[in-house]
This record gives sequence, structure tokens and C-alpha cells, in this order.
Amino acid sequence: MFINFQEFFNVIPIIIIAAGIVFSLLIEMYSKKSEVFLPWFSVLMFLAAGLHSLFYTNDVSIILQGMLATGGNVNVFHAIFTFGAAVVTLLSIDYIKKYGAYFGEYYIIIQTSVLGMMLMAAAKDLFVIFLGLEIMSVSFYILAGMNRKKAGANEASLKYFLLGAFATGFIVYGIALIYGSAHTTSIDFITSNFNELTKNLLFIAGILLFLIGFSFKIAAFPFHMWVPDVYEGSPTTVAALFSTGGKAAAFSAIIAALFALFNGPAGNLFTPYLAVISVLSMFYGSIVAIAQTNIKRMLAYSSISHAGYLAIGLAAGNHEAVAGVIFYLAAYTFMNLGAFGIISLLEGKDETNLDISSYAGLGNRKPLLAGLLAVLMFALAGLPPFGGFFGKYYIFIAAIKSHLTWLAILGVLSSAISVYFYLRIVVLMYFKPSENDFAIETNNNAMIAIVFSVLLVILLGIFPGTLIDLVTKFI
Repeated sequence: MFINFQEFFNVIPIIIIAAGIVFSLLIEMYSKKSEVFLPWFSVLMFLAAGLHSLFYTNDVSIILQGMLATGGNVNVFHAIFTFGAAVVTLLSIDYIKKYGAYFGEYYIIIQTSVLGMMLMAAAKDLFVIFLGLEIMSVSFYILAGMNRKKAGANEASLKYFLLGAFATGFIVYGIALIYGSAHTTSIDFITSNFNELTKNLLFIAGILLFLIGFSFKIAAFPFHMWVPDVYEGSPTTVAALFSTGGKAAAFSAIIAALFALFNGPAGNLFTPYLAVISVLSMFYGSIVAIAQTNIKRMLAYSSISHAGYLAIGLAAGNHEAVAGVIFYLAAYTFMNLGAFGIISLLEGKDETNLDISSYAGLGNRKPLLAGLLAVLMFALAGLPPFGGFFGKYYIFIAAIKSHLTWLAILGVLSSAISVYFYLRIVVLMYFKPSENDFAIETNNNAMIAIVFSVLLVILLGIFPGTLIDLVTKFI
């Protein structure tokens, strides 16, 4: 039997993570120093998989009898997931001890969730998307309630599980209808016959159910109801993973499964749905975030509005939109990871110091932390010259090219609203005196992760063409 070693080489990032999970289990079972080894082993594993993905983006292929894709934008997504997970792991080393949630399986479950994300991005079959989604989702439900002694964590885990399972039902039913009308779950077949298949009402219903199910996963209005409570109740570093890797994986699955929407007029059929959830998400997230006093809830509503901006790209339905969405996800991942990282440093042992007023006077007390957080707030607000600005710019340009100028204008208005609650943090840090002088314990591991995130956000703003050119080449 002929063995194609090139196939194995192309899928090395997934193999690294899968093998790493097995080794991590062995380390946890047999090493008395697993608490020290596991986080650093995880970081090395994520960096190895991410660097391999970036170096071999040109090795585009479809392997395992048409089930998985490698190279191209699949590898770009893999790099986003793995580098993001490396940042989360570094942030977690000291945080989970403070939070009281150190269990050996913590890092193993993070690794497992990343494996699910990578399968979703690489999928060439709807069942592979479902498999990846379930691996990621079950890992997330466990991570949300990692500290069983905290009532908020138990509530977050249960809410996430119930609503996540409900959303998965939509996706499974959608896949069933797609299979019933197309007689296959092959994404390539569905893409090449998309225009013909859209004449079948069952197929259209299946695609809509699929999109509705993933609207839960990307936290788009009106399917956002789980987001604020889950982010607030989960460990801060875990909430960072939910809001970045989880969201990026869901968008990667939509792009992989429904790439036909970005290839011509077929996308117009689903543009009304995507445009409506985009507008509702942008404005609901931006307006409600203004009223929040807890910074994790504020970032939760912020993530709903960012899902709206990304949905503009899906509604635009052209190649520029795909490039814009991937760029935006890369920038958003590290903007949010950096912000949650700083929150995890300032957070007290019993989830104290999470009120926005706690940040008053931070500019005088911790100038470096305040400066890094200010940069991240400017980036999240979409101000130049940071990555967040160019993410929105590329998506708005794609919308204008698809004759959705009105949607781009509404996106700009929503961005203007969001500037208020992001800059409010900066004003508090530099122009308000400190109300309570709580101890701030900085640690080198978390600072490395935060500085790395901030540098990436700045580099994406200064050299946006580097990533856009790479992404565009493979569309």
C-alpha cells in the first residue's frame, strides 16, 4: 500500500497538538512536577504547531480522502489558534493558582479545545466541522466551571452547556437537511453545485439552520444571551479563550462550509439574514456595553458588537470580505487576549477589582500596565494606527464593493459609539484619582504574554499588507 508522506507532513500541526495531548496526560499521571512542566510543554507545543503552519502556508492540499484541507488560510487560522492558546497558557500559569482552579487537566483541556478549533478550520466535510465543534465546545463547558467551589463558575458552565447544546441542535438539523438535499456532506461538492442546490427549499432551510447555530457560537444578537454571564462567571483567562479562539474557530467553520457565498451572486440569498444580525449585534453590543460597571461584562458586550462587524464581512460575500474577516480575527484575538490578560493581573483573589472604577489612577501606580491597556483600548475602539482600525477598514471596503454602503455606514456609527466605553477606561486610568489602593501582583509570564499581544496588534496596524497579501493569495 502506497503511503503519501507529504500528507502527513502537511497535517503536522494537528498531529503535534493531538500527540501533545497524549504526552500531557502521561506527564500529568506520572510526573510529580507536572504543575511546572505542563504549562511550558503546552506553550512549546502551541508555538511549534503555529510556526509550522506559518512556514508552510504554500503547501495547499486536500488529504484523508477529501476530509481535511491543509495550507493557505487554513494554516493562517491554525497560527491564530495556537499563538492565542500560547498566550492564554502563559497568562494562566499564576492566575489559576490565585483563582483556586489549578487542576492538572486544565492545560490538557485547553490543548483539546485547540485541536477542535483546528479541525473546524481545516474541514472539507460537514461532519468534520461538527466533530471539531463538539471537541471545542465540551472543552469550553468544562473550562468555564473549572473551579467547582465558585457558584459563578458553576452557573457559567451550566448556562454555556445548555445554550451551547441547544445551538448544536440547530447545526445538526441543518447538516441533516443539507445532506438530504445534496446527498453528500462534502463541502467541495456543495460549493461547486451551490447555485443548483439553492433551488431546493430544503437546502436553503439547512443553510439557514447552520447559520443560526453558528450565530450562537459567534455570539451574534439575538443569540448572545449566554455571553455576559459566561464571561463574568468563568476564570478570566478562560473567558479570554472563549472570546478569541472560540469566535475565530466559528468564523473559520462558516467560511470553510459556505465558501460558495463568497464566490458570486449566490451569497445574495443569505445577505438579508447576515446583514440584520450584523446591525443588531453592532448596536446592541455597543449601546449596552456603555451601561456596564464590571469590566468583564463590558468586554462581553464588546465581543457581541465585534461579532456584528465580522458579520458585515459575511454579508458582503466577496473575496475582499474573506480577507478582511481573517485579518480582523487575527487582530481581535490579540487585542482581546491582551486586555483580558491585564484584567487577570489586576483581579484579586476572590474576583475583586473587576469593577471599572478599580482602574482609576492606574496610570500613576502602574504606568507600564496602564500604557499597554490604553493601547489595547485604542485598538479595540478601531483607532489608527492599530490592527483594529485596519480590520474594520477592510471589512467596510468589502461591504462598499458589494453595494452594501449603508451597512458600512452603520458600522462606522457603531464604532463611534463604542469609542466612548473604551476611552472611559483610559480616562479613569490617567485622569481620576485612585479610590482603593489594592495590591497589584505582576508576574513575568503574564507580562511576556501581554507585551507579545500588544506588539502583534501594533505590527498588524503598521504592516497590515503583510497579512492581507498572504490571505488574499489563497482565496
